[in-house]
Amino acid sequence: MSSGATGRFACVGLGPGDPELITLKAARLIGAADVVAFHAGVRKQSHARRIAAGLFPDPVIEEELRYPVTTGSTDHPGGYAGAMADFYERSAERLAAHLEAGRHVVLLAEGDPLFYGSSMYMHDRLAERFETEVVPGVPAFAAATAAAALPLVRRTDVLTVLPGTLPEAELARRLADTDGAVIMKLGRTFPAVRRALAAAGRLDDAVYVERASQEGERRLPAADVDADSVPYFSLIVVPGDSRRAPAAEADPPAVEAVEAVAVGEVLVVGLGPGPDRWLTPEVDEVLAEVDHVVGYAPYVNRVPQRAGLTRHASGNSVEVDRARHALALAAAGGRVAVVSGGDAGVFGMASAVHEVADEFPGVPVRVLPGVSAVQAVAARAGAPIGGDFAVVSLSDRLKPWTVIEQRLRAIAEADLVLAIYNPASRSRTEQVVLAQKLLLEVLPADRPVVVGRDVGRAEESLTVTTLADLDAASIDMKCLLIVGSSGTTVSASGAVWTSRSVPG
Repeated sequence: MSSGATGRFACVGLGPGDPELITLKAARLIGAADVVAFHAGVRKQSHARRIAAGLFPDPVIEEELRYPVTTGSTDHPGGYAGAMADFYERSAERLAAHLEAGRHVVLLAEGDPLFYGSSMYMHDRLAERFETEVVPGVPAFAAATAAAALPLVRRTDVLTVLPGTLPEAELARRLADTDGAVIMKLGRTFPAVRRALAAAGRLDDAVYVERASQEGERRLPAADVDADSVPYFSLIVVPGDSRRAPAAEADPPAVEAVEAVAVGEVLVVGLGPGPDRWLTPEVDEVLAEVDHVVGYAPYVNRVPQRAGLTRHASGNSVEVDRARHALALAAAGGRVAVVSGGDAGVFGMASAVHEVADEFPGVPVRVLPGVSAVQAVAARAGAPIGGDFAVVSLSDRLKPWTVIEQRLRAIAEADLVLAIYNPASRSRTEQVVLAQKLLLEVLPADRPVVVGRDVGRAEESLTVTTLADLDAASIDMKCLLIVGSSGTTVSASGAVWTSRSVPG
């Protein structure tokens, strides 16, 4: 037994399974331990113990931490998560008792201790109480890559490690958007993972590796795997080399070269304010057929990945560059959808595409309507835009604030219902305060105001207030405001509506 007030705690990575891949440092700590702890599956022998058993000192105290459940059902009142949380608490206290007695405890971890490993939960619970050390181990995906003899990523390639438990559509999207990929946690998830690989166009290059570095190691194309034979100790490697950029990703083709290929088209589409049920059938049909989707990343992410689709996501302030890229793809023969939230013609990408369309003569551009955010908020409130109304964006990124002020004052003096887009953002917090102050110079304090936030999404909220009582500090980029006119009424039921008739 070690001397001192408390013992030391070490989370030690063992590598993927071959005892010869245990680091020298890990071997030294295991050989000097008073207590060796390891996890074990339900009704299974511990793989970690099997890997490191030859290094155990004699004598040594062994602590087997056997899971109460893996992915099966449980009668725990907190379900699977509750059962596992209780298990980790009990396990941590078992190890803490040894540490408080002055014993040095080594917790074995397959692969690397802090990479999808149970040891991290012990580390969370013990590291602040006891002297702790983490010894890295060779992760399973490194052994799998070596077994498959695949260069995983080169130069500026991006590597993404994905759990196979992700929803299929999300997994497909992430596979399409990365260079190299590793998919872990297979087993029962394998059929969905294979479908996601196919949807992302990555199945043909994906390599399945089973029991990397262990006895019974097996590797074969992911497309050829029998889904019923996939064990937990398996993963899929997708090399970055397999993501070949389309020819149209290069510089836009010269005008004189465009006539040499079949010209595609650009379709500028609105995805609606959020939920899929607000996507029009016309837009849904187009998105199922195009070769490319171009847009601001959150909007591109709303388009399901499928085989044959290439996605081009970018930031929020490069609209014209994004439009040129879409037109270049179409000029090279692609059918391209440029996506916006809401309606593409209302503060969306339609204007940006038409702004540069003349640079690509012969490339047809079509704009398909979508449900706009103002329509969605108005419908939730009742009928506040049932009469004449105006729409203004408070963003001063593309126009000076003085112009916005002039337009707000003119709309208020004209007694129009006012819909306000982009009232605030992380960097723009004063505009809505200034707009409220300006409108109060013209409009009465009790003028109805509707605040719609995240309308159509799970976090949706709708607030009906007055212009004077509007809490400007609560307004953010997820909000749209509707300021009523003299013809706007808030009914006893709380509905907000504007009369279509105006007294002469």
